[in-house]
Amino acid sequence: MSAIATLKTFLGWRSAPKPHITLNDEYYSHLAHFRLPLILTVFMMLIGTIGYMIIDDFPLMDAIYQTGITFTTVGFGEIRPISDLGKIFTITLIIFGFIVFSIAIGIIVEVVKKGEFQKTAKERRMLYEIARLKYHFVVCYHNEFTIQVTKELRANHIPFVVVDPREDLEEIAKKYRYPYFVSAHPHTQEGILKSHLSSAKGVITLADNVADNIATIASARLYETEIHRARKFLIISSAQNQEDDEKLLKLGADRVVTATSLLAQRVNAMAARPDMENLLQEFLYKRDTPLDMEEAKVSRTSWLALKMIKTARLRDIANVTIIGIRQKDDKFIPMPKGDIIIMPESKLLLIGTSEGISKAKKIIRKKEKPEELKYV
Repeated sequence: MSAIATLKTFLGWRSAPKPHITLNDEYYSHLAHFRLPLILTVFMMLIGTIGYMIIDDFPLMDAIYQTGITFTTVGFGEIRPISDLGKIFTITLIIFGFIVFSIAIGIIVEVVKKGEFQKTAKERRMLYEIARLKYHFVVCYHNEFTIQVTKELRANHIPFVVVDPREDLEEIAKKYRYPYFVSAHPHTQEGILKSHLSSAKGVITLADNVADNIATIASARLYETEIHRARKFLIISSAQNQEDDEKLLKLGADRVVTATSLLAQRVNAMAARPDMENLLQEFLYKRDTPLDMEEAKVSRTSWLALKMIKTARLRDIANVTIIGIRQKDDKFIPMPKGDIIIMPESKLLLIGTSEGISKAKKIIRKKEKPEELKYV
């Protein structure tokens, strides 16, 4: 490791991650329009410098300076006496300088008028910002569902990127406050790479038709295997009916939301247990709530594997309660008793404060029994 790399490591400096698609080719292709004015400018400076050195025997730096102030027509005058031939040469240099600057201004106006350069530069900036995101969600397709979902993600400070092929996505993003967006089809390589899916937590695909959702899910799962990702993407999708629901689950979606079934469940919950529904609305669904509920996986190497629930003592250490266990075979045990054995690769459903749950997860991940338990 070099001395500079060692110093950067010591200071905690990290190089900014680069997007998978940088748009460098498109960016530099727009700059190619300025190549002709630049070449003409260099050529005129070279001719002028040589001319003054030959005609009036100027030293090199004086010739360069005289050419510069003459070529740019700043009007500083002669820095030393010039012969009649030198004056004719100066006039010629001024005329050609004016022509070169006119050409340059015309090219700049044309490029600005088209707006392609600004558009590419803005998109390039966006891609670099997206590349810095970690554990974000890629939200596919803009519609009424997307507006509501992104509103909740934003309220809970969860980063997200909206991907949609429509050309007016920038105006839509401004209207609905999408901080990051990509104008592309989500299932294409362009959409996957520009949204930096490799560092995302998952995908939320909310297309109006099931075919687009299928294509997005299949592409995400295929990309997952290509990059050899250790942790699978969390894929959430929407469906119009029960048949599409089952189809999307078979194709790789982790969760599928059907608007009609979701509405029916909430209405039934309100009718059957109105007090419980109000409690959940107040403490779990509401943002900035003091309570949270999450699942914590018990790995094979966890010290809690094959131990009884009462051994964990999470209530005493982290003020967190285990209200359910989801076994490896997806069997769910609600409100387990203290003598229930925690099997490897099962998931504990925890309820408590976010700080308490975070502390409980660290305890569960330990390979050896924590020191704190010796004093509880």
